[in-house]
Amino acid sequence: MRLATAALAALMALPAAAQAEGEVNIYSSRHYDTDERLYSDFEEATGITVNRIEDKANVLIERIKAEGANSPADILLTVDAGRLYVADQAGIFQPVQSDVLEERIPANLRHPDGHWFGFSTRGRAIFYDKAKVDPADIQSYKDLADPKLKGLVCTRSSSNIYMLSLMAAMVERLGEEDAKAWAEGLWANRARDPEGGDTDQLRGIASGQCAVAVANTYYFARAFTKDVRGLANPDDTDRIGIVFPDQDGAGTHVNVSAGGVVANAPNRENAIKFLEYLATDAAQKYFADGNNEYPVVEGVEASSAVEALGEFKADDMPLIKLGENQAKAQAIYNEVGYQ
Repeated sequence: MRLATAALAALMALPAAAQAEGEVNIYSSRHYDTDERLYSDFEEATGITVNRIEDKANVLIERIKAEGANSPADILLTVDAGRLYVADQAGIFQPVQSDVLEERIPANLRHPDGHWFGFSTRGRAIFYDKAKVDPADIQSYKDLADPKLKGLVCTRSSSNIYMLSLMAAMVERLGEEDAKAWAEGLWANRARDPEGGDTDQLRGIASGQCAVAVANTYYFARAFTKDVRGLANPDDTDRIGIVFPDQDGAGTHVNVSAGGVVANAPNRENAIKFLEYLATDAAQKYFADGNNEYPVVEGVEASSAVEALGEFKADDMPLIKLGENQAKAQAIYNEVGYQ
């Protein structure tokens, strides 16, 4: 395993008995079997016991707020910069300074003051029916608003966190007026009113209800490795093509799975050790493979299912912008009547 710094090497090399013992309490919205190896390896390397509470992100955020100064939570693990922003605005995170994390995690994938750190990414790609759509017509997110796609596009609800983050990125790149025009065009091109999750958008292509959809990359990668109802038939996945938008421009919109140390963490040092552990090569593989995402540490390979989607240039926009623009994003959707 490639070692980044002396501090990281020291953490992982010392026998458990020689390291600080105790516990770390993790509130996580992740629920993947592969994460078990994350926790067991960390416990073995450090002697620190991992305690977990798992639930939906909004439930965990509200729980930490309700627990206040008496919260036992040391770490909050969740997804999407929008949710991280909500948690941070509620005072849930505290700043962390770590040479390991600053060296290993790209600057745009972490909070500028160390409130949270991204440990895996997902791309927001455009998927299409190969029999109905020319991929040359959907090379940019802006193309989704082109009238030539009228009646073909399926998306999630405008209140969905992924849709909000994508719009927040459009606001940052285009400005509010152009972002509003884009939202109007996208809404006019809908094949049906928004419904379901990302997998439902892909199923819409497989069933012929949609010809174009927007979804996170890991939803499609799952179809190659698991029995995803409605996409289990190889003919269904073969029917669907993928485009990574804006390769000649800013790059494809990405978001994160991330974690931060809770403001009143009773085991702060152990919490930082765990976050630093998530930046090791081995942990990066477990963390990213658990949800078919992309590792953030340079040189760590993604899973075979993710690699099969192809390489792409990712937008390097600081993800904190997605949270800062979230309210504007929802206001624009509301203004144009996007459900």
